Amino acid sequence: MKPQTPEHDAPADAAERLACAPVICYPPETLPDPGLERLRAARQGWVLEQTVTVPPREAACARVPAGWFFRIVSTEGPQVGDLNLWNAGDLGERFYSGKTRALHGTHLSGGDRLWSSFPHLRPMATITEDTLDWYGFDRFGGAVHDVIGTRCDPYTGRLLSGTDYHHCCHSNLTRALAAETGMRPAEAEPLVHDVLNVFMCTGFSRDTGQYFMKASPVRPGDFLEFFAEIDLLLGLSACPGGDCGAEHSSDTARCYPLLIEIYRPKAAPRGWTPPEPSRYDGSHGL
Repeated sequence: MKPQTPEHDAPADAAERLACAPVICYPPETLPDPGLERLRAARQGWVLEQTVTVPPREAACARVPAGWFFRIVSTEGPQVGDLNLWNAGDLGERFYSGKTRALHGTHLSGGDRLWSSFPHLRPMATITEDTLDWYGFDRFGGAVHDVIGTRCDPYTGRLLSGTDYHHCCHSNLTRALAAETGMRPAEAEPLVHDVLNVFMCTGFSRDTGQYFMKASPVRPGDFLEFFAEIDLLLGLSACPGGDCGAEHSSDTARCYPLLIEIYRPKAAPRGWTPPEPSRYDGSHGL
C-alpha cells in the first residue's frame, strides 16, 4: 500500500500531475446491449425446475442450460457466497472477474454481465435482478456483489496465520467441482478461479486503499438473479465468514445456507441467441 509518509519529495509540477483528469478505460455505452427488458419479459410463466441447497461452509454445483434463469437466494440469515462459472461443455472457458470488473466496475448489479476468459470473451450470464440494488455505495465506499476480492483460500491463510483451514471458499469450490465432474481434487483445483462475491459488502479504504469487508446487508428473501447466456456449470460456496462482518475462514462466524433456484422459461427471450466467442483472429500480429 502507499506509504503514509513518502520517501521522496514531490516535484515542482506535482500539483499539475495530480490534477490530470481520469479517463474511463472502457466506456460502457460501447458494450453490446444486454436487452434487459426482453430478458425480464421471458420470466412470464417460467417454471422452477430445480433447487440446490448450499450448506454453510460448503459449496455445491449446479447446471443451467443456455436460455434459462437462476437465482442465488438468502434463506435463513445474512450469508455471502463465492460464485464460479464455467462453460458446461468446456471447463477451460470460465468467468473472468478482472475483465468483468474493467468493463462494469468493482461491484455488479442489474444489467451487468459476467464475461468469460480469453480467447472466448463473451457474456456467460447477465444479471437480471438484484434486490440489494438499493444499497448503492455507503459512506465508507462499500457496496455489494464485488469482483475485486479473489476468494478466501488456504494458501493465504497459511501465509498470514501459519495454520491450515479447509473450509475456505477455494477449498469448498475445489471439492464441489471434483465431486460434480469426477475429477481428482488436484485436477479440479486449477479450474477454480476468482469469483463474484455474491451479497458480500466490500470496498477500498480511502486512506490506505486496502480491500475491506463489512457486514452484508443481505436478509432472507433477498436474491441475485441471472440469465444463462451459454450452457453453464456453476459452483457456489457459502463463505465460512457468514455475513463477513467480523472475519472469514472461520469456524466461529455464524453461517447460513444459500439456495440456488433454476428456472425454465416457456420460450427464449425475443430475439435472443447464445453469444458467439470473440471474433478476434488470434494471430497476435504474427
